[in-house]
Amino acid sequence: MATRVLIVEDEIMAQKSLIRVLSQHFPEMVVIGTTNSVKSTVEWLGNPANNPDIIFMDVELADGVCFEIFRQIEVKAKVIMTTAYDSYALKAFEAGSVDYLLKPVEPEYLKRAVSRCQSRGNSVDLDAIMKVLGNATADSKREYKERFIIRINDRIVPLQSSEIAYVYSEEKNNYLVTHDGHKYIIDSSLDIMNDDLNPDEFFRVSRSCIVSMKAIGSITKQAGGRLRITATPEPSFEMTVSRSRVDDFMTWLEK
Repeated sequence: MATRVLIVEDEIMAQKSLIRVLSQHFPEMVVIGTTNSVKSTVEWLGNPANNPDIIFMDVELADGVCFEIFRQIEVKAKVIMTTAYDSYALKAFEAGSVDYLLKPVEPEYLKRAVSRCQSRGNSVDLDAIMKVLGNATADSKREYKERFIIRINDRIVPLQSSEIAYVYSEEKNNYLVTHDGHKYIIDSSLDIMNDDLNPDEFFRVSRSCIVSMKAIGSITKQAGGRLRITATPEPSFEMTVSRSRVDDFMTWLEK
């Protein structure tokens, strides 16, 4: 019997990649729908004709975080989250009948997640997830990296975290820009950098950018609820705070 699958993912390439991996390793799984936002997912699940067995759900969607879906509608299917969240959040997901996959999705871990997901009940305990997430955040006391090593061919450049103005991704490369205007290509992903940088000093304003508080000059409200940041050094791209992060960003600024 076919297993009906819904994919909730706002990146088209990630959607296609997951569909390809599923077809290769789980031919019994049939993708019956794809959505890319909280709103479209709630609408899709609200249709009685749509009845998935498993939902692969990205944490951060076009119009907010996926937890809003659970608040707005009862999710009866089993859920596997695809996420780049750090370890405390992964533990939070395991508090309920939710499993997780770290991006990029690897077949080995996909098989593990599907197997574990199929052995669990259907209900999603959002309260348990949020409680563990909150406790882990409060109890987590960790040290963050103060020194980063940049490799440029046969040259090594050590940098203090205090020298970093912002980190961003563009096309397939990741860049680090210092307060004095130097720009370096780095090997680390933004997810790793986000884990390594002190959240009191740095904030991930969007999927593609992490900024230091010291680099922020001014902030302008934009249509759609986003914020535009004027930073120093001036970035080569438009630095904006995604709508889902605005409240957290303003709280961070006021600390």
